[in-house]
Amino acid sequence: MDQRAIGVFDSGVGGLTVLRALRDAMPGESFVYLGDTARLPYGTKGPETVRRYAQQAAAHLVARDVKMIVIACNTASAVAVEHLRERLAPVPVVGVIDPGARALCAATTTKHVAVLATPGTVSGGAYEAAISGIEPSATVTSLACALFVSLAEEGWASGPVAEAAVRAYLQPLISPETGAPSVDALVLGCTHFPILRDAVETFLGPNVTVVDSAGTTARAVKAELRKRGLETGSAQGDVQFLATDEPGRFAHVGAIFIGESVAVSDVERIDL
Repeated sequence: MDQRAIGVFDSGVGGLTVLRALRDAMPGESFVYLGDTARLPYGTKGPETVRRYAQQAAAHLVARDVKMIVIACNTASAVAVEHLRERLAPVPVVGVIDPGARALCAATTTKHVAVLATPGTVSGGAYEAAISGIEPSATVTSLACALFVSLAEEGWASGPVAEAAVRAYLQPLISPETGAPSVDALVLGCTHFPILRDAVETFLGPNVTVVDSAGTTARAVKAELRKRGLETGSAQGDVQFLATDEPGRFAHVGAIFIGESVAVSDVERIDL
């Protein structure tokens, strides 16, 4: 049994959807969540910059004696997961892309799938590479949906604005011949995007399976803890929140993603 906390980091508050899934799957575990809110978003920055930011965030968490690092950011997972595994060993590092890709491949029968992500994640091609490694015959359509991040942070998960954005971004997935989706499975490749899941599912209809990488990542983390003998024996864990910018903004927006109120006094401001 290992009572140490699990370190989780993201460029901001979107990774709280992953933290929520982790807590649901492992209520006995404790977590330290670091949102690099002063430097968000990562999705519009270059790979070297993102790797440097990820290294700094992970190093801060390791200094707090966490037993595992979870990269709750698709962009950072795309460019930094192997980099961090090499530098932080023996501390295990889990990203969100591989679990999401595996769940997506398991969900498709037609082998025609889609990835919704930030421009940085799409341009890096990490999901395509992961999917190809699992299902080489898959046809992948990747769509960069930058506006989804702002809509999620504003809490605009439904209504005319959200519906218009979903329609504009996802229209390439609709066959002009049949009017039906050309894919049968889709992964939400950004931790902000689950906030818009209902709008995406409504637009695509019931024949498209929407995969949320948060839940699949939680299952991967749980399996890794068990494999390494790092599980805790606690009945109920706790959470510590860290932010690199104003705690008030983190608490306000974070409540949308984690699904419960966050007190400003519970958010520690740090420098990286």
